[in-house]
Order: sequence, then C-alpha cells, then structure tokens
Amino acid sequence: MKHRVALVTAAVGLVAAGAALVNAPASAAAGGCSVKYKVAGEWSGGFQGDVSITNLGDPLTSWTLEFDFPSAGQGVNNGWSAGWSQSGTHVTAKSLSWNANVATGASVSIGFIGKWSGSNPVPTAFKVNGVACTGQSPSPSPSASPSASPSASPSSSPSPDPVGPAPQVHVSGNKIVTAAGKPYRLLGVSRSSGEFACVQGKGMWDSGPVDQASVDAMKSWNIHAVRIPLNEECWLGLNGSPSGAPYQQEVKKYADLLVANGITPILDLHWTSGAFSNGPDWHCKDATATCQKPMPDAQYAPQFWTGVAKTFKGNNAVVFDLFNEPYPEVGSDWNKTLGWQCLRDGGTCTGIPYEVAGMQDLVDAVRATGATNLLMVGGLEWANDMREWLAYKPNDPLNNIAASWHSYSFNACATAACWDSQVAPLVAKVPVVTGEFGADNCGYDYMDQLTKWADKNGVSYLAWTWSPWGCSTGAVLIKDYAGTPEPGIGEGYKAHLLTQNPYA
Repeated sequence: MKHRVALVTAAVGLVAAGAALVNAPASAAAGGCSVKYKVAGEWSGGFQGDVSITNLGDPLTSWTLEFDFPSAGQGVNNGWSAGWSQSGTHVTAKSLSWNANVATGASVSIGFIGKWSGSNPVPTAFKVNGVACTGQSPSPSPSASPSASPSASPSSSPSPDPVGPAPQVHVSGNKIVTAAGKPYRLLGVSRSSGEFACVQGKGMWDSGPVDQASVDAMKSWNIHAVRIPLNEECWLGLNGSPSGAPYQQEVKKYADLLVANGITPILDLHWTSGAFSNGPDWHCKDATATCQKPMPDAQYAPQFWTGVAKTFKGNNAVVFDLFNEPYPEVGSDWNKTLGWQCLRDGGTCTGIPYEVAGMQDLVDAVRATGATNLLMVGGLEWANDMREWLAYKPNDPLNNIAASWHSYSFNACATAACWDSQVAPLVAKVPVVTGEFGADNCGYDYMDQLTKWADKNGVSYLAWTWSPWGCSTGAVLIKDYAGTPEPGIGEGYKAHLLTQNPYA
C-alpha cells in the first residue's frame, strides 16, 4: 500500500490529491471563519482528511461545519473530534461537548478517514454555522491549482457505511470479514484497568473516563478496535467493588459506546481465580483474581463466559478473547506437549493445583448460549508460542476462531525471522490478532518493526496500553486520556495508525 503525505497547509483549503493548496482570501468579519483542509495520507481508494477551523468572529458556544465533496465517489468512513454525517456529497461535522467553545482567534482540529473512487478533488467551500468560511489567515500562501488525481488506477475502498457503527465480524478462511464479506483487521489498543480496578480499590476503569470525549481521543488516533481486559470475580460479583451487576453494566455501556463509534470492542478474560502456590517465586500465587494465572479455573471461568456471552449475544460487533496469556507448561517444567494438552482440554494439569478450564470448555460455554461472536484463543508462553496452535485448536461448530498472539521485545519469539518461521505459517491458515504488543522501553523501534511485518502479512494488532501511567519502562502509549501521545512509543504508533485502513 502506497501512502502520500501532504505536509503543506492553506488558509481555506488544501487539495486532497497531491498536496497542492487552494486559498480563498477575504476580510475577517463577525461570524467569520477560515478552514485548513489537509490530506495527511492517501492510498488507493482511501485517504485521511485533517480539518482545522479558525474562528474569526464572535466566540462560539457550538459549531457545525459543512462542505461538499466535488466527486460522488468521495465519502467519510469514520471521523473523530466531531459528530460526522454525510448525505449524498454533503458532509456535516458538529461540535462535541468538550470542543464546542471556540474563542475569537482560536482554532479546533477535527479529522476523518475517507474513501474515494475515480478522483479525489478538494472541497472548495466551507461553512460554519451557516456562514461561509472566506476569512483570510494571517499569512496566506500563494494560491495553487489542484493537482491531478493519482496516476495509479484507483479502486473503491471496501468500507462500511459512512460514520456507521463497528461492523459485525466473523472468520472466513484466514481473514476476519464483515457481514458483507469484506476483509477487516482489528487495529487499535488494549485499554487496561477493567482487570484490576475492582479488586484494588481504584473504582471502575481505574477511575479514568470511558465517555464520548475519551472515545473521540481514540478516534483521533484512527483506532478501530479496543481490547478490554476483564476480571471474572468482578463480573460474577465475588470480589471487589464495583462488582456483579454494576460491573457488568459498566462493561456493557463501554462496549456499546465503542460499537456506536465504529470501534470493535474485544472483551478479554484477563485475571482469574485459582491458587498457584507451587508456581515460580516471582509469579502469581494469590488464590483470588488479582494477577495473571497460567490457566483459567474450571470453577468460575465458564460461568464468566456464559454471562458475557448472554449479555452480548446477537451483537457480533463484539469479539471475545477467551484468556489473556496462557502459560500452563510452567507447571510441567516447560513440557510443551503437556502444556498444549492442558491449554485445549483443561482438567487436572501437571503442576497446577486447581481444576483448569481448557479453551474447549470456554468455547463450549459461549456456544451453549447461542452466541455466535468471533472468538480469540492464545498459545503457550504467555501467548507468544504459536507453533502447535493449529494442532490443538479447540473445536468450534461455527469455525469462528482467530489465533491470539502476543509479542513483546522481551519474548522468546521477538524477531522478524522468528515471526516468518513460527507465525507466518499460522497466518496462512487462520486470522491472527496480536492482542498485545510492545517493548521494554519507551521507544518505537520494536513496534515499528512488528507493525510493518503485520501489515505485510495481514495481521491485526492492539498495542499495550491506552493508560496514562507514565512511560518509564515501556508499553505505555499516552500521557492522558485526551490522547496526548508519549514521546517515541506513543508518537510513533499514532503516526502509524493514521496511515492504516482496517478495510484495506
């Protein structure tokens, strides 16, 4: 996929294909405005549009931007920092609660991922609150004519209805596809906190926001999927607060909000019960769900998935990640054959002092409810070893399972050569979702290598983590829930996501 980057700006408009500018100078007046329209990236059938609105009139308490695409083949797929809609070629973007107030001389930035077919000409006229944006910026650039559309032969981008909800998804061959059969990759982040906040006295979501503004911040990164780690004891009402029905309601509310915003929620069983007193001294030995166990427990994990499946039954825009990071082989002194058997079949597993729920048990629990949601199943070594995944894949009557792979710079399989030999053969058979990935530092080098490999091989990925914990040892993407990226790791990943189209 070839991308073009337009780095120039204009007082009124910037052409959508080829980075030329269009200026419309005029004097400022009450109710006046100027608009900068920039194409931050373009590829066959798709592009990213960045729009900056400057208020040249009286202070605004709300605003509505309007413009028309010149071509019938142009459209908005998903937008951020505004309520986007489109009728025919006419596009409307309305202010949100957090960016509605715009002082005189101040600006607000919004954006979208769009599609084009045939040609991608620049919009030439904009209105804010019904007033034509003919205002002149302080230092307008010389006017220029729009350039020709790309010489490459374009094709229509496989995309959902403009500004629609997250697509219903399922497995077809080695791809995840929408209900219409269009390939779709899960590209985004993991949003940690639902796995621990309830049992550590931090309230729900680590007391962080899960409102529209926080989702708009994700959309400004072009995030299309969010993995939500959960805690079985909190869901079942066994431990912590909020717990039981309040916890379940919060999870459903957040998942529904993401779906409405075109973002796929992935519900992950992260922390479970089960005393592991014989485990390594450095790892989880707490009997309650306060840390990462080697395998889910047979006592509660099937109940958890029965409840989750009933809650989201009929909504195939929601994906189920059955267990975070299995490592059952630790109990058998790293015997991989016993580890794979335990992973699939559960029961009494060597060295694990509680009854284990295998992946087959959890698949059966979900399907017994009638839920048809896409499932994700991991491998060994904290989901990093995928070599025998196909041989021990649990049976699903719907054949609707993707492989969940985790990849960190400190894992055993952490090079492109290893990915080519161990993961690529799996990619050829089933969809692979990198449910977590990151580095042990705050740089972007490892993530850059992995995302490029994943893009080349059609692999989905969700970076760890969308949590403002301060990046001192790695794997923290943001400084705040407004989406301010951490230097290096966050800035690099955001820039990469903004070039991606999950339907391409």
